[in-house]
Amino acid sequence: MEIAVLLSGGVDSAVAVHQLCAEGYKPSLFYIRIGNNESGYSDCSVEEDLEMCHAVARRYGLPLEVVDLHQEYWDRVVTYAIEKVRCGLTPNPDVMCNRLIKFGCFEERVGHLFDKTATGHYATTLEREGKIWLGTAVDPVKDQTDFLAQIDSLQVSKLLFPVGKLMKSEVREIALNMKLPNARRRDSQGICFLGRINYNDFIRHFLGEKEGAVVEKETGKILGSHRGYWFHTIGQRKGLGLGGGPWFVVDKDIDSNVVYVSHGYDTPLQYGTRVCLHDFHFITDDPWLGETFPVDVCFKIRHTPEFIRGKLMRAGESSVYVLESEVPLQGIAPGQFGVVYDRDARICFGSGEIRF
Repeated sequence: MEIAVLLSGGVDSAVAVHQLCAEGYKPSLFYIRIGNNESGYSDCSVEEDLEMCHAVARRYGLPLEVVDLHQEYWDRVVTYAIEKVRCGLTPNPDVMCNRLIKFGCFEERVGHLFDKTATGHYATTLEREGKIWLGTAVDPVKDQTDFLAQIDSLQVSKLLFPVGKLMKSEVREIALNMKLPNARRRDSQGICFLGRINYNDFIRHFLGEKEGAVVEKETGKILGSHRGYWFHTIGQRKGLGLGGGPWFVVDKDIDSNVVYVSHGYDTPLQYGTRVCLHDFHFITDDPWLGETFPVDVCFKIRHTPEFIRGKLMRAGESSVYVLESEVPLQGIAPGQFGVVYDRDARICFGSGEIRF
């Protein structure tokens, strides 16, 4: 079996390579370059990532090829993110990167030459009734199925996740025991294409600044000003510049450029139990065909270790679904993806964009 491995420079994908080699495979290694574009935004960590990838390749005597997809990334993913932000939403570029770039453009460019594509994601796959489904990782804290919840059945059927059945501590232990060059390297944080670039600086570069009012939702009192609603997201607490906190963003009026806030940790305006998911996408298949709604599910509305229990309902005959949570949810942010799992949080069925 011919296997392509997508290396990131981090310890997880390096251990994925080790696991495959230990099973007798000789995979081909690839690094996807997305960190530069003509706007002048680039991240110096790209060179460090590449250095680590070359070191892993040398360690196992495997070929490494750099696949330049930065134009495709900026055309498809960054454009998506900027437009969502412009509309007052909170996008998730990493979700779209997996769907469109890592398992989309890479497959078109190179991946189709291989039987399988392996990554360092914390996820699994499982077969039921002759179909391949996306499964959650053994390590619930590191599980990354929410970042994979927009891929399709063809993509998931071709993927391998060699570290998906390992705890993070086991991955580190393997890396240390094998003296991998990135065994002690810290995990990456934040949006994949930004690296060390400040998010607000990036958004400012494309959308600029426009002063607006920060208003207390309950009273209508103007508390201060902001530099553009696009710098703020529902549930945000830091960076508001208000005294006497805590203050949380609870709403935005993009037409008038007003950011609404509410005071205190327990304000009801921070919370909700109902989440509307638009344009719902099933990864493998609709498991509820012929079922009577509502159905019991687990779900996530952001990248957290916890799976939330609730009920899923279909809104008519459309692709809109509604989640009713068993517990109040803080900071339901339109533009993010609501990711739906079976009641045991074992299978990730798909996701939809959160809207009010």
